[in-house]
Amino acid sequence: MRRLKIIEGQVRGLQEMIEKDTYCIDVITQTSAVKQALSGVEDVLMKNHLSTCVVHQIQKDQEKKAIHEILKVYRLKRK
Repeated sequence: MRRLKIIEGQVRGLQEMIEKDTYCIDVITQTSAVKQALSGVEDVLMKNHLSTCVVHQIQKDQEKKAIHEILKVYRLKRK
């Protein structure tokens, strides 16, 4: 939640930058920071998913479901 609150603040900052007609490169630099922060959130979520949900799925003989979910996320991350 803390990470998401920080990202929320960054996005608000972006809105203010646009409203104030901030130099384009500065805005792009900030959007890059937001994307990196979101990627960090995804990484934490994926780590938690792999160490909990996937383990439980495998223990319950749901390997196909686990593999399908992992591949789905992998494909999303590649885009």
